[in-house]
Amino acid sequence: MSTRKITLHPFAGPDWQSAIEALAGPGAGGLQQSATYGAVVRALGRQVAQIEIRAAGVCIGLVQLIARKRLWLISRGPVFAPGVAPDIQRAALRALARRVGVVIATPGADMSGFGLIPLISARHHAIWSLDRTPQELRAGLAGKWRNRLAGAERAGLRLHVEHDIDWILRADQAQQTARGYRALPAGFTRAWAAQARADLRAWRIEDDAGLRLAGVIVLRHGAGASYHIGWSGAQGRRVGAHNVGLWQAALWLRDQGVTRFDLGDMNSEEGAGRMHFKLGTGAQPQALGATYWVVPNSGSLA
Repeated sequence: MSTRKITLHPFAGPDWQSAIEALAGPGAGGLQQSATYGAVVRALGRQVAQIEIRAAGVCIGLVQLIARKRLWLISRGPVFAPGVAPDIQRAALRALARRVGVVIATPGADMSGFGLIPLISARHHAIWSLDRTPQELRAGLAGKWRNRLAGAERAGLRLHVEHDIDWILRADQAQQTARGYRALPAGFTRAWAAQARADLRAWRIEDDAGLRLAGVIVLRHGAGASYHIGWSGAQGRRVGAHNVGLWQAALWLRDQGVTRFDLGDMNSEEGAGRMHFKLGTGAQPQALGATYWVVPNSGSLA
């Protein structure tokens, strides 16, 4: 396949999410390439572009770009069809830079090579495959994780659907400040709820006396979902409240047809304890690409 036959076209289909998954499989692209993410960011005042990448007239990729000042940002994309060669992927990314201007991209997989200048090293996300029975999922838990879950269940911890997410957002912001890291702002979560309330699910975890111990928010995007916020107080951490919350969230997502549950960054500032917690579910580490400044290619591209 020649890189000279790559062309770029505004996406004209009726359903971005369906197009992404039809091209690359269930849950492809992650949160940042999802239709709802684009709608939320647009509602927050950002410019969003959705582009189809073709080679010799055939769609080989889709990409959602977000404008930020004079830059265009690509996260977890472009999303390519299986089998597209690395040189074609790089050429497509450089063609995008030629078309739109300055592009900073963090692909969903390694795409290193000529024309891509690394700015931030690659990171890893923990991906939990939910396309198994509940019994198989439970058997896949690490021993200590499963024991913590069982202990919390015996202690009578209860999960309740939470319709008032504001207290979780406040607790999460305080947690970010205390631990010195940053995540998506509360305004993003509220905008998601406004755009697609059915695809945001929140729970609170209480003990048998009704004391609130923890809160969880997940975001669903097609056949994929993301572990968006997890907060637990000191007592909740002692009794495994988060194990109950994440386990029940996974079961609910599985029942909704989600097969790919992204538990988030494994290299985060939250430390090794959070990494072990995520991997204890049986999730597998997936390497993303580095963050690159994309150098435009030359030549005439449609």
